[in-house]
Amino acid sequence: MNVSADVELRERSLLIILAGVQFTHLMDFMVLMPLGPQFMRIWDITASEFAVLVSAYTLSGAIASVLCALYIDRFDRKRALILLYGGFVVSTFLCAAAADFGWLLAARTVSGAFGGVAGAAVYSIIGDVIPEPRRGTAMGIVMTAFPVSAVAGVPLGLALANWFDWRAPFVFIGLISTLILIGATWMLPRMNAHIGQAKSRKPLQQASAVFSNRNHLRAMTLSAVMIFGGFSVIPFTSPYMVANVGLSEADLPWMYFFSGLATVYTARLWGRMSDRHGKFRMFTIISCVSIIPLLLVTNLPPAPVWVAVLVMMMFMIFVSGRFIPAMAIVTAAAQPPLRGSFLSFNAAIQQFGSSAASLSAGLIIGRSASGTLTGYWISGLIAVACTFVAIWLARRITTVS
Repeated sequence: MNVSADVELRERSLLIILAGVQFTHLMDFMVLMPLGPQFMRIWDITASEFAVLVSAYTLSGAIASVLCALYIDRFDRKRALILLYGGFVVSTFLCAAAADFGWLLAARTVSGAFGGVAGAAVYSIIGDVIPEPRRGTAMGIVMTAFPVSAVAGVPLGLALANWFDWRAPFVFIGLISTLILIGATWMLPRMNAHIGQAKSRKPLQQASAVFSNRNHLRAMTLSAVMIFGGFSVIPFTSPYMVANVGLSEADLPWMYFFSGLATVYTARLWGRMSDRHGKFRMFTIISCVSIIPLLLVTNLPPAPVWVAVLVMMMFMIFVSGRFIPAMAIVTAAAQPPLRGSFLSFNAAIQQFGSSAASLSAGLIIGRSASGTLTGYWISGLIAVACTFVAIWLARRITTVS
């Protein structure tokens, strides 16, 4: 085996492990929401209490990302990921063992904290190990975790819950995560070249170094704007499709299945094209095209199921696809000694941004006397405006490494 083929094999193995980390983290987050009816019935909790259960995951992830950002660059990237992902595995099993609502809420808070920071660590490793000319392809591989979790992970988790009980999906995620943790311990290389310079700064100096850099601020603002625009629309796609377009709840799994299936292929395509034609160029092209499905989804009139599926496929392909070159751009905006802290802060900003967007959209969107949603088109225009701002910001970010 020649050197280039050996390097390619090592990189591909590493990316499969990192994609596995992302897959289990995302599935753990997504599988809880469809289990709401079971929790509300078993423990007699209200819808607002269930909303707290869902939001605890992202909120704890955001807070943990801020705290870890002060110290994470002082550790070997492999050791940091193993520690964080190990905590995620243990807390996932604790979710499965929960005896009441309070126990589950505490376990979800802990799993969100570990899982959220582990996600940021994944991008730090990609930035350290994968050279910039191949980083778009790497992002495409790792970011297939989201559509795969939508196509296979969540349906399988729900099937396990129906066959056994609500604990089964968490046991399944815990077992899969344990195998991935073993693989990561065995296959990931040590990554400690950044530690010396990072340790020369105190934690607050590390934070100051991150936020005093204008390139970092532009990159984090890009992430915040994209997340805010996306989550102004995403949480309400299903309610709108049912209330306004005329789909039944039984049609929704098919809509997400075909959309996710298409995205599994296009995510890797966008990654390869970003390396071939340039991250900034591909980000601009995909973002401009994404305006069409953004406006279609938020203004779609009553339509057949196949029309709704096609529109949602376009939405997933382009709206989620633009994050692939964007994350390659953002990851390359920081020097290695600051990359872990920078991406941890960036992850926190993304999670706060998604919460702020969902809350803002909830204030804008209403319900008519006939039961249809009103004002969703305004969320679509906000998302389009964020898209143009994101394109402008991306052009002003400098690639450091």
